[in-house]
Amino acid sequence: MKILGIKIDNLTKNQVFQKIDGFLKDDQQHYIVLLYSNFIVQANKDRYFQQIINKADLSLCDGKGLLFAAKFLNYLLKEQISGVELVKEISNRYSKIFLFGGTKESVEKAAIVLGSNIIGKADGYEDMDKVIGMVNQIQPEILLVALGMPKQEKWINENLKKMPSVKLAIGVGGAFDFISGKTKRAPRFLQSLGLEWLWRFIFQPWRIRRVFNAVIIFPWLVLKSYYKDVP
Repeated sequence: MKILGIKIDNLTKNQVFQKIDGFLKDDQQHYIVLLYSNFIVQANKDRYFQQIINKADLSLCDGKGLLFAAKFLNYLLKEQISGVELVKEISNRYSKIFLFGGTKESVEKAAIVLGSNIIGKADGYEDMDKVIGMVNQIQPEILLVALGMPKQEKWINENLKKMPSVKLAIGVGGAFDFISGKTKRAPRFLQSLGLEWLWRFIFQPWRIRRVFNAVIIFPWLVLKSYYKDVP
């Protein structure tokens, strides 16, 4: 399935973990992208970023905006895959995990919350070459990168081969901030209505550009694409 030229793998959470099980057993390196509406807006301006998304082993829906857009375009996405919940479940299911990104405080607290399967961590302000050296010394199999979109996806694309022990890398955005408690998630009823953006805008008004992209630019791009394809 593609929305505005961006690949989306239409999988349930159980199917995602079946894929991850396979990734960790083979001798290849893999990466997963967690998509929401701002990804689509950015990828439509940045061809390199679009290519990174479309060649990912999995590109998963992590946003209500994408669910609504898919339904409008007559696609049926099976499930929204929450990045925060995915990180938590990965940390419960698998060992040898390295956390990279966020502030020093958030990554350290997230590592404590996620438990003993976290074998290393580095904040997003560390020297990049130093981080690669740390990863190669500790030898994790899973690398969770929280540098924000599109930086984290570009970093994974450009550096994954330098870290041969890593079998799976995932860009997880602000997951460490949520898990550590630094940032509070919207109440579940707002999440279910697709209004998490409103909660973030109220408590993080500096995110106005992202909110604008999500609630104005993205729907406009979807409508433009839809009516372009209507005979």
